[in-house]
Amino acid sequence: MKFLSIFLVLLACKQTPTDSLVPLTTSNITGQSRPDSIVPPAYQDGKLVKLSLSEDDWKRKLTEMEFYVLRKEGTERAFTGDLWNNHEKGTYVCAGCGLPLFSSETKFDSGTGWPSFYQPLTKDCIADFEDNSHGMDRTEVECARCGGHQGHVFPDGPPPTGMRYCINSVSLNFVKQ
Repeated sequence: MKFLSIFLVLLACKQTPTDSLVPLTTSNITGQSRPDSIVPPAYQDGKLVKLSLSEDDWKRKLTEMEFYVLRKEGTERAFTGDLWNNHEKGTYVCAGCGLPLFSSETKFDSGTGWPSFYQPLTKDCIADFEDNSHGMDRTEVECARCGGHQGHVFPDGPPPTGMRYCINSVSLNFVKQ
């Protein structure tokens, strides 16, 4: 099962333009049983393919908490997510679309109660935007493929980047190495 999960994540990311839609279930990635969904290849001709679903489609695909965080830019409470204290080796993928976002190699304990990383897996997997909500000046982090809210990035992380990507556990799924 572990090999199948990794294979499906890699397959979703490395399709050629002639490949058709790839069935990718969230249960294949997370072990959780949720409705199947059809997810197009993440990359075609070397470019990231954006994923756009209706609000109703997202509601069917995601749990209530995932929808709240990923689509409504909510936040889970600190120290409540299942990945903040995960120390296994592997890849953290977007819970909305399965795009690989972070490596366990760049994860560190920030003491904040959310998974923290000092850099994303690639430059093009994360999009960031100015966020002035709640009277704060922050930089919001989204999955570049589906636009799912991941969390925020701050310039107070460890070397070598000095950045802290503070991410909601519910926005991620973990694929063991």
